[in-house]
Amino acid sequence: MTRYGLIGFPLTHSFSQRYFTEKFVREGIADSQYDLFELPDITALTTLMETPGLRGLNVTIPHKQAVLPFLDRLDSSAEKVGAVNVIKLNEDGSRVGFNSDYYGFRQSLQNWLRSLGQTTAGLQALVLGTGGASKAVVAALSDLQVPYRSVSRTKSAATVTYDELPHLLPEFRLLVNCSPVGTYPHTNEAPSLPYDQLTDRHLLYDLVYNPAETLFMKRGAERGAATHNGLRMLELQAEKAWDIWQNP
Repeated sequence: MTRYGLIGFPLTHSFSQRYFTEKFVREGIADSQYDLFELPDITALTTLMETPGLRGLNVTIPHKQAVLPFLDRLDSSAEKVGAVNVIKLNEDGSRVGFNSDYYGFRQSLQNWLRSLGQTTAGLQALVLGTGGASKAVVAALSDLQVPYRSVSRTKSAATVTYDELPHLLPEFRLLVNCSPVGTYPHTNEAPSLPYDQLTDRHLLYDLVYNPAETLFMKRGAERGAATHNGLRMLELQAEKAWDIWQNP
């Protein structure tokens, strides 16, 4: 039996487990299973990685950076982001960290823009939130040469505050919500933006995928903005993880 799984804590629900279990059935991938491994203490990872048949792990909160000392090396994607969400366990015993969130966001953004008849040329972005989810986003934006500003509730040398957005919205057309605001069951919440200043030139990308249309997206659509949720990013990052596990 070839095994894969997800580590994190707590693991109350898992897109990854459902996605890969359905993938194994749909594509006739035999003798494979995907499990959830709740790890309150990251030191338990050493023993877990010795599990017979285990070939790959996804990593979620709060361990995306905590796993770094347990790995032999990092792929360039993980080095760019500074965090790992995929671990490949090689037959020679080596353990390599990757970041498929980076690939998922980058590819989904490019696909979405292409569907709108647009490109990244001349685009500037506001990245809402400075938590772990934002790391892959800013790495992808940097590689795509999209200038960005990170938005936080508190002012710092590296961020702007939500109070400053009225002055920035005319210039920064792409807004990426990297915060959990609006996620089910808190569907009546949205990032604190001057939504009345949005126009049909703006692009709102929400990493949240449940609900399919967040209040952030709904308010943007009411002003004519194009909107996109995080489901396709999740699917793309999952397929990238599978590709990493299956190829040398």
